[in-house]
Amino acid sequence: MSDAPYVITFDTLTEEAKPVVGGKCASLGTMSQAGLPVPPGFAVTTSVYAAAKELAPDYDELTDMLQTVPVGDTDGLTAAAKRARAMVRSWPIPQDAERLIRKGYADLCAHCGVENVPVAVRSSATAEDTPDASFAGEHDTYLWVRGIDDVLARVRACWASLFTDRAIAYREEMGYDHTKVDMGVAVQKMVRPRSAGVAFTLDPTNGDRSGICIDSAWGFGEGVVSGEVTPDNFLVDKVMWSISRRTISPKTHAYQLADDRVSRVELSEDLHLQPSLTDEEIVAIARLARTAEKHYGCPQDIEWAVDDDLPAGEDVVLLQARPETVWSKQSHEVKADTDLMSSIVSTLVNPLYAHKGATSDT
Repeated sequence: MSDAPYVITFDTLTEEAKPVVGGKCASLGTMSQAGLPVPPGFAVTTSVYAAAKELAPDYDELTDMLQTVPVGDTDGLTAAAKRARAMVRSWPIPQDAERLIRKGYADLCAHCGVENVPVAVRSSATAEDTPDASFAGEHDTYLWVRGIDDVLARVRACWASLFTDRAIAYREEMGYDHTKVDMGVAVQKMVRPRSAGVAFTLDPTNGDRSGICIDSAWGFGEGVVSGEVTPDNFLVDKVMWSISRRTISPKTHAYQLADDRVSRVELSEDLHLQPSLTDEEIVAIARLARTAEKHYGCPQDIEWAVDDDLPAGEDVVLLQARPETVWSKQSHEVKADTDLMSSIVSTLVNPLYAHKGATSDT
């Protein structure tokens, strides 16, 4: 059993602790300590999952079952995955770990001044969000979770999402050993988003790093991330901070808070073609995304929200940052610029390419 702590708040998460919290929690800790606006919360470390595995009477049965099911056998994989998830959801959380999770949630409630503060409970696997493999969407996230008993249940549900059909098949494809991938869990204060979405610090259509591409829709960002909602799209120049492209899409529905739960709701007609962001918010998101890119030193895929609980001008928050994985995998050829202005702009927005071996400013 690991000697690593069971619970670590994002604002105290050190570099040494990153291997035991998983990709999402490590990123939230880094952003929090870099001064980026991140909702408060804490990481349930992989040590809790490891301790639960050690105590589980059926863990060997679970791993043996996965090793004997060919991924090409769709029906067999589905049945094995369903059984594996049921096993994991039944695992008890070790008492000392449960006590610290309860304390972490109580402290978060006190910090926010809200009894049973609503939180997002997000999976944070140890192999996800790395530049060579992205597990985004393979593991579960639960929104608007209230009360410690529900938090504990969702922690186990996040563990169980290691064993969905997709997650098992993806690990097989990427060559990851099922027994070597552990799960941390992020417990983070929920935002109440008027708008939310993603931002890429390059243009995902062509890899151009001179702009920041923003997808946005009303309400929670889950519809954007899943592809269910066609978002508004904006492209912001990294040097001039001008909005060089804007596409406003019909937005007929959104995921919003209704009856203390996140639900799909139909939008009024006046919102269908109304931009989901003001120009000031577009530029604020772009600047934060650029700050994250400079801090990490590579192109980033950002999840953000405009939180209605915060005052205007301070209401854009970052929910996640991960390395961009499509264009980062492709080799880039540095070509001589025939146009002087193009060369200057390229150096300003892309110092890593202009000077091999140089480090970007943070």
